[in-house]
Amino acid sequence: MSKSITPVEQPSLAPRAVPGKPVTLELEPIDTVDAGVQLAAQRTALDALLAEHGALLLRGLELRSVDDFARVRDALIDRHASYKEKATPRSDFGKDVYSSTDLPPSQDIRLHNEISYTLEFPRTLVFACLEAPEVGGATPVADVRRVLERIPAGIVEPFRRRGWLLTRNFDRRMGLAWEEAFATDEPAEVERYCDANAIGYEWREDGRLRTTQRRSAVVTHPLTGDEVWFNHVAFWNQWTLDAEIREVLVDEYGEDNLPFDTSYGDGAPIPQDVVDTLNAAYDDATVREPWQVGDVLLVDNVLTAHGRDAFRGPRRIVVAMGEPTPLAACRPTVEPTPVAVDGGTG
Repeated sequence: MSKSITPVEQPSLAPRAVPGKPVTLELEPIDTVDAGVQLAAQRTALDALLAEHGALLLRGLELRSVDDFARVRDALIDRHASYKEKATPRSDFGKDVYSSTDLPPSQDIRLHNEISYTLEFPRTLVFACLEAPEVGGATPVADVRRVLERIPAGIVEPFRRRGWLLTRNFDRRMGLAWEEAFATDEPAEVERYCDANAIGYEWREDGRLRTTQRRSAVVTHPLTGDEVWFNHVAFWNQWTLDAEIREVLVDEYGEDNLPFDTSYGDGAPIPQDVVDTLNAAYDDATVREPWQVGDVLLVDNVLTAHGRDAFRGPRRIVVAMGEPTPLAACRPTVEPTPVAVDGGTG
């Protein structure tokens, strides 16, 4: 039977740091009713650890269901955040709890900050393992303060000055349809959303949609004051694609019609060697730990990027988002605009 820990018995928080792994806090076995109470009582200390490390793995909780997870989630965040401008399929389990992703298990998902391209994004992500995969399937994380440190200044500065541009082509033959991405089947609703969120849009033949949005690649954490590399520049750039997949997509659709692509904020293409350097910086800063049932991974979404390793066997990782944070509170180095802006060269 699980041991219920009273506040008097609650141990001090002593996280364990092991090279190559996220900072981990080992908890005594505790049922989820008491877990919510105990974690809420430790919020100040947990928040401080999260700000220091960017991600924190809580191990020892007995989570078995979405209800268990929602109870713990509500002890760890104050305000729920929504999933906007969707880019990957997810299952909605209710109570603002989602699958981490429904992409095929054979596919690695490179590191990224959740919906970094929106004007308001979650500051906190809460992941939990309800069923661990047989092989692989970790959720790797990388502190984007460290990522920024690993990128040569000569590469960072053009992004700092010009920002980055995301181009999306919504086509039913590939990726999400615009109806799913924007959660509406009314073009006028999409246009209203885009107009309000600094997104350029163009309706094309057969009901296809093309959008563009210029965003800052470097921002400042609103609470810690740390400058971070916060974007999807490498994640959605065509040079990050597997070479064979890129070749097929370019042959089929052309470089201008890929589902996603990124460029400098003035529309200039990003060279392949720059994208390779960015991806190497993420790889150098990445840590991971195999999931165990009941694990909870807290992620400060502004300080830390996350991804997913390919896996075999059933895997049920749920996620919730919290503490919605406006881009304006993060001191962007460029202002968001719906189209590319000439920012000079270099």
